[in-house]
Amino acid sequence: MTDASTKKVIVIGAGVIGLTTAIVIQEKDGYKVTIVAELLPSDPKSTRYTSHWAGAHHVSLASSTDSKQQEMDLETFKVMWEMSAPGSLTENCFLRMTQEEYHCEERPEPDVHSFMPDYRVQPPEVWPNGAVHGIAFSTVTIDTPVYLEYLMSRFLNNGGTVIRGNVQHIDQLVEGGEHVIDGGSEGPVSPDAIVVCVGLGARTLSGVDDQDVYPIRGQTVLLRAPWIRFGRTLSSMNGTWTYIIPRKSGDVIVGGTVVPNDWYPRPRPETTRDILERVFTLCPELAPPEIRAVREPAVEDLLPIIIEEGCGFRPGRKGGIRIEGEKKGSVSIVYNYGHGGYGYIASWGSANRALAVLEGLLKK
Repeated sequence: MTDASTKKVIVIGAGVIGLTTAIVIQEKDGYKVTIVAELLPSDPKSTRYTSHWAGAHHVSLASSTDSKQQEMDLETFKVMWEMSAPGSLTENCFLRMTQEEYHCEERPEPDVHSFMPDYRVQPPEVWPNGAVHGIAFSTVTIDTPVYLEYLMSRFLNNGGTVIRGNVQHIDQLVEGGEHVIDGGSEGPVSPDAIVVCVGLGARTLSGVDDQDVYPIRGQTVLLRAPWIRFGRTLSSMNGTWTYIIPRKSGDVIVGGTVVPNDWYPRPRPETTRDILERVFTLCPELAPPEIRAVREPAVEDLLPIIIEEGCGFRPGRKGGIRIEGEKKGSVSIVYNYGHGGYGYIASWGSANRALAVLEGLLKK
């Protein structure tokens, strides 16, 4: 039961940003939070739900001049590092491991990864072909299906409510609250606040209509390679990005592509082949050890360990992440979307900032 002072908040969206934001608000005293979403973590994989397709690892993508992004990434890393501690209840959502980052161009100093545990510069003799700089550090990878289910369970166990439904216009919730979506018997009641965490959906959600939002298509291949317990990435400022991301389960995500405004919803076979060739060159250890023990491995040795090919649309936004608020009558509206490839990396820091915006609006 909630008392009269409890604020009713609706979070639109149940991806990693929506779920994390809902939890951060919920665990601050004085809020009753409901998630309204058309798609949930338990649904079959679809390009309409981006969070399923992420790698994901915590390797900050912030520029050396973007202190705000760096702060959100660092806040999030500290939470995930604690959650991944051996013996913790959430340990199985994560894999602690060594990440190797190689670059095809010199990067500005200071390195935004220098705060990571065990940070060090890699010697030139271990650089892969094409690299002119390399670093290594300890970090975590996130087993995204497991982690999303954990977030949902945490929210529900804390008394949260989830309503599956399609919001056509934000004013539907402003005027009538969540029960205009589920047809509940309580009737329409305006919430105190709405938090918009709809990712790419911000482009088409009426009342938001943010045309600065656009897809950044990424294609990946999921391999079964439990012998890989390190991450390795080779990146170029021309957009070429090759990575190996192991998960606690023994699955390994390899990729990838970064293609703005590409809406094609299925994996392209030629891209899959290109990904496999690039990751094999970067990490021949992906080939099964029993093959490497008797002969020189080849890229074809990866074909039998493919679990699936996939693609997803990162929710990019011109101008970066939108975390701000406004009033619609008596209802506070907070926006928290446009994270591009930063969703998991910035999730807890971004949610903390959304909460701060919410509390500032509610005081007005």
